[in-house]
Amino acid sequence: MKNKIWFCSVIILAIFLNNCKKETNSNNSTQLATVTDIDGNVYNTVTIGTQVWMKENLKVTHYRNGDTIPNIADSSQWVNLTTGALCDYNNVANNSLVYGKLYNYYAIADLRNVCPTGWHVPTYAEWETLKSFLGVDSIVGGKLKETGTVHWTSPNTGADNSSGFTALPSGCRFYYGSFYYIGGGAFWWAYYQNYTYDAPFWFIYSNSSYLTHTSELGSSGFSIRCVKD
Repeated sequence: MKNKIWFCSVIILAIFLNNCKKETNSNNSTQLATVTDIDGNVYNTVTIGTQVWMKENLKVTHYRNGDTIPNIADSSQWVNLTTGALCDYNNVANNSLVYGKLYNYYAIADLRNVCPTGWHVPTYAEWETLKSFLGVDSIVGGKLKETGTVHWTSPNTGADNSSGFTALPSGCRFYYGSFYYIGGGAFWWAYYQNYTYDAPFWFIYSNSSYLTHTSELGSSGFSIRCVKD
């Protein structure tokens, strides 16, 4: 009887530990639960260092309070905007199913919020924290990029996705309305509280393993990766 009790206890303990186990990769990033936006889109998340990130680009079409974010297809309208807007790459809706929407910076600055409750658009400093955790500049982009050439164009330099971030080459919309770089580049806004003319964004190219930053006019269209509060 004692042997049976001991055996059952071991089995129960093993099941408990298995259920509690989190899948961890080589950069100490941990796969976690999902988060759902106001439209019902479900995003996988990943913990990288002390931060929890979405593993997918945002595709929401409403602010957190339910107000619609206008979808602006026409280039002449896009370039003259001073309020929040989004679009699909090349105005093809199916592109957003894979790569997420592209948003101008005014959508990020809007106090109605584009990210789900409990999440926000990462600041420049939060992007720096991510980069610092993953190591030297020359390899960070590779640790973020999805592997292979299903979405990225060849050569997809250095891509191993060891962070679990799964960056996709969603391309961008320049401030004057034209689309570029799908398959060749990933571009994400960073929140900048003192925005007046241009705002910071981070990017990775297919032929590079660097994660780099610069700034651009707020009427440009880039992806958003939300980070947990």
